Amino acid sequence: MTEFGGAPKTWLADEPRRAGILLHPTSLPGPGIGDLGPAAHEWIDWLASAGQTVWQILPLVPVNDGGSPYNGLSALAGCELLVSPTRLVEEKLLPEGADIDPGFDGNGVDYPEVARWKDELFQRAHRTFRDTGTSEFSDRFHRFRRENASWLDDYCLFRLLRERYESAAWTDWDPEERDRDPGRLERLRTQEADALEERAFRQFLFDRQWESVRAHARRRGILVFGDVPIFVSHDSADVWSHRELFRLDGEGRPSVVAGVPPDAFSATGQRWGNPIPRWEVMREKGFPWWTQRLGQIQHQVDIARIDHFRGFEAFWEIPADEETAVNGRWKPGPGRELFDVVSREVGEMRLVAEDLGLITDEVYALRDSLGMPGMRVLQFAFDGDPENPYLPANYPEDTVAYTGTHDNDTVVGWYREGADEETRRRVDRLVDAGVEDLHWRLIRPVWRSRARMTVAPVQDVLGLGNEARMNMPGSSDGNWAWRLEAGALTSEVAERLREETASADRLGAPVASV
Repeated sequence: MTEFGGAPKTWLADEPRRAGILLHPTSLPGPGIGDLGPAAHEWIDWLASAGQTVWQILPLVPVNDGGSPYNGLSALAGCELLVSPTRLVEEKLLPEGADIDPGFDGNGVDYPEVARWKDELFQRAHRTFRDTGTSEFSDRFHRFRRENASWLDDYCLFRLLRERYESAAWTDWDPEERDRDPGRLERLRTQEADALEERAFRQFLFDRQWESVRAHARRRGILVFGDVPIFVSHDSADVWSHRELFRLDGEGRPSVVAGVPPDAFSATGQRWGNPIPRWEVMREKGFPWWTQRLGQIQHQVDIARIDHFRGFEAFWEIPADEETAVNGRWKPGPGRELFDVVSREVGEMRLVAEDLGLITDEVYALRDSLGMPGMRVLQFAFDGDPENPYLPANYPEDTVAYTGTHDNDTVVGWYREGADEETRRRVDRLVDAGVEDLHWRLIRPVWRSRARMTVAPVQDVLGLGNEARMNMPGSSDGNWAWRLEAGALTSEVAERLREETASADRLGAPVASV
């Protein structure tokens, strides 16, 4: 694999042809929310049986009540809601017969309800650990806490205070806590030592269970493909504890925010609202927050997608008092310098650039100079232009090709309800789509393309409609809650997917046995 700044080819050029599936762990079957217990291991086994060698996920960060992993409460912590109660029983942190299936109504994820239920389980598990834990288990926890203290201590304090303020933004806290008065924080660490330890214990459990899932994936020959958002939420431990790294006013509120300008999809653009980094300050400090963040990602996954990669070349800066993205302006990003530092400090990483949308030659040049493959999405291919880069016939080898991403409708939902009549005619000419197995006919040209790696959301493999959509950009309701129905991943679906994958010469590296 090439290092940053090496030959023009990407690390993907040295990989076998691979195929994989996008499924975030929250969508797995299970009580209330998918988790890192038996269902995650069974999912990996199913992937292997279907000839897949890639499992793509969304960011693993802790989420607020809306559930968005792109608006996390920390860029470094793990999503505690993914901790498996079944595994807590197996490790005797919860008693046999503990109520680990509260019987939530519906198939979606109710994030506030799940959080309340798991809070109680975590508190019980921590009491058991504190009262009866073995010395070996205790030593592992305390070592984890020491090794991660640079971010973990602030994260635990942030979550403790956020809970006390009933999820109010940290800029609305009392000034001593908002502004991190050293004396006040030290008193909190002393007075709330047990509560802070319990918070840290949750992160230890997440790390422990995720590593078990990763190890099982490695045994089955599955690469885990993660995701790194360029921006972080203002309502996060990162911004509260590193105000100097973000463009904020004297009270900690954003003075400018991130988004994208108006385009063919939105006359007013998109105002995301994330605070803008002070790239000049990050550069002066040697980008330590980024090296720590990407070091954590390297610990968690085998490959990582850099979301909104174009923002590293130039980003759209919007005054915070603007209601839309119209009156923003382009500002230069950190460019290659950040990634050179990451390469030196963290080591070689397999990164993929999310380069979708209106991308300039300068962005492509940055991507290529870093040896990163880009992305192609089938749903963007049908504008009638034979040179459209999203048409499967036009995919380069060094790319990751998708039927759709978490931000797209499912291919069936898109074709039947999202695409106009002319688009459907163009699809029909490419794939003869007017048949029952529409989803397979849309997967096939992507799988048989020249792209080294291909990915489909599991919803596309199952032929589900737009009721199974994961996210609708620009909408704040009903996102991130979709769940995989128990029993949906049958051996027949696995066999069909394996046949499609084999016919496209994508079985990849040999799959290890259990």
